[in-house]
Amino acid sequence: MDDSPPVADLHLHTTASDGRLTIDALPDAARAGGVDVVAVTDHDRYHPELDAPVVERDGVTVVRGIELRVDAGDRRVDLLGYGLRERPALVETVERLQRNRVERAREIVAAVEEETGVRLDIDIHDGVGRPHVARAIDASEAPYDYQGAFDELIGADGPCYVARELPTFDDGVAALRDACDVVGLAHPFRYRDPAGALELCADLDAVEHYYPYGFDVEADLVEEAVERYGLLATGGSDAHDETLGRAGPPETDFARFAAAVDGL
Repeated sequence: MDDSPPVADLHLHTTASDGRLTIDALPDAARAGGVDVVAVTDHDRYHPELDAPVVERDGVTVVRGIELRVDAGDRRVDLLGYGLRERPALVETVERLQRNRVERAREIVAAVEEETGVRLDIDIHDGVGRPHVARAIDASEAPYDYQGAFDELIGADGPCYVARELPTFDDGVAALRDACDVVGLAHPFRYRDPAGALELCADLDAVEHYYPYGFDVEADLVEEAVERYGLLATGGSDAHDETLGRAGPPETDFARFAAAVDGL
């Protein structure tokens, strides 16, 4: 694994989904993080203020992307699409998922309010997710902070959890391939079976190699997948705050990625 400093942050979230970073604040955050290329990869949504696969914002190059969760049968994984154009299959998928997100959020909020007896102050809008609900719980009179909201109420085993609609792996890959220049697997070591998740890369272009897990990982597994499937090695901070540049590809891997994204 190349330990050189990152030259790009290819995985971050904004206020269009569950991040805190606005597009206007993005250039300053990128410079503060030591990168001049970023990819905006909001959950199940492409950013409405980015109108081309690659744009310039105040001296920072911004790649339009998306993070799409899919159902691969025996596992759920997140796919990253880069150099995104609005094509019918992806537009329909995103619109359907956003409708489901709004419906799901309303159900979760109702369940939390019934469970706790506390009314939540939350704006339910496109891009809404459980982090928005957790923040509202943390700010309410309920006896749970942000993490406690997930642990005790809205996590997968919690009494207020509501499952959401997911496209199949094949349908998600097809929609992303039609709309994006590069399609990759996000954070393989966040899944229970990283080796099994990496096998899905046989149908992809890239894998997220550089990622701030906060725990030791078997990097050799990713490097073997890169070699076996001829993958691009991407990476990013997965920032939901305003701190960018914590992870990302070094110059050599970024150059290969840039060559695959039109306009980069």
